[in-house]
Amino acid sequence: MKQLEEYVRSIPDFPEEGIIFRDVTSVLQDADGLQLAVDTMQDKVKDLEFDVVVGPESRGFIFGTPIAYNLKKPFVLIRKKGKLPCETVSIDYELEYGTATIEMHKDSIKPGQKILIVDDLIATGGTTEAMIRLIESLGGEVVGIVVMIELAGLKGRERLKDYRLESAICYEGK
Repeated sequence: MKQLEEYVRSIPDFPEEGIIFRDVTSVLQDADGLQLAVDTMQDKVKDLEFDVVVGPESRGFIFGTPIAYNLKKPFVLIRKKGKLPCETVSIDYELEYGTATIEMHKDSIKPGQKILIVDDLIATGGTTEAMIRLIESLGGEVVGIVVMIELAGLKGRERLKDYRLESAICYEGK
């Protein structure tokens, strides 16, 4: 059986020279790779008690929904601004070159609920930190974060040091 890392396509010098892009689409395009990714991520948090799975647009949806389904938990979306139809709460956060806004339905998290965040990748941790602040603004408690890929060289783990962070694959570089 192949290791999960073997399903990830590495593309050198994208989006710029010196960067190795870790492409998750190659995992998604292979049934065994997709199953291994979901199973591995789910296994990383098997000891964690939580009420709700939260995933950001769009790859957090891909990995978070099957984990929520398998564990019979609700799944809550975090989306880019203007994509949700009901009353929302939002947060602005800094990107490398500018700012972004994410939002979620105001009634999607109840005070005191324990939350697991699921995403495809963690780099600097800025988007994840914004998601945490958004969830906590609704009274949720983030008890864990699980990602398929961690780019350790970008130090997202340090930024999120107060939260449990699990990764299926950890690459040392950027």
